[in-house]
Amino acid sequence: MRIPRIYHPIAAEPALQVQQPVELSAEASNHVGRVLRLQPGALVELFTGDNHRYPAEIIAVTKKVVTVKVLEQISANVESPLAIHLAQGISKGDRMDFVLQKSVELGVHSITPLFTERCNVKLNAERLAKKQEQWQKIVISACEQCGRNTVPQVMPALTLNEWLNTQRQGLTLTLEPTAQDSFKQLPAHNTYHLLIGPEGGFSEHEVQLTQQHHCHPVQLGPRVLRTETAALAAITALQSNFGDLA
Repeated sequence: MRIPRIYHPIAAEPALQVQQPVELSAEASNHVGRVLRLQPGALVELFTGDNHRYPAEIIAVTKKVVTVKVLEQISANVESPLAIHLAQGISKGDRMDFVLQKSVELGVHSITPLFTERCNVKLNAERLAKKQEQWQKIVISACEQCGRNTVPQVMPALTLNEWLNTQRQGLTLTLEPTAQDSFKQLPAHNTYHLLIGPEGGFSEHEVQLTQQHHCHPVQLGPRVLRTETAALAAITALQSNFGDLA
């Protein structure tokens, strides 16, 4: 049976210490105690985002709290050598959730949701804050599943213009079917910023903005891909040519 992996926030109190008991968060306790129905003596694995994993044993289970004892601290770096930042046009339904989940599995370093001219998602401040929290939970869940011991950050949502005016290092890429360069022809960098449009793509004005901000166009082949497919294919291409899928 696979040992469940549980996220324990690095800022949580008390901090994890070997051979010391620690109470899991309310959400984690509910998942371990009520959903998985694990009992004292069962093993779990905690991670905090510090690039370590912490095998632990459940020592007490109540209706609301699960307490574990940390058995050891193990350095476990499974991160890509590339720092890939995904700037993703916000899409409707579960497409955005899907992109977040799978991009984390593929090794993305951080994510910025983008509002664009053809973005059909309208969120007021309260709903956006809830979305932001939901998106970060999806990222954490993906880390639990895929074995990552660092947690990519979902940055505050920006407009495309705001994002283009932020300072960035490395190479910023946009997808363009008529571009001259393929991913194989790109110069090697440690950091890539991948700019993906929403459903319907960028408007002509937005394409001009990306050109003005020196975004490098690159093509993924002759076919037009959906927004969620484009993001994952591009991350895979970067990892295959320059990262840990090579």
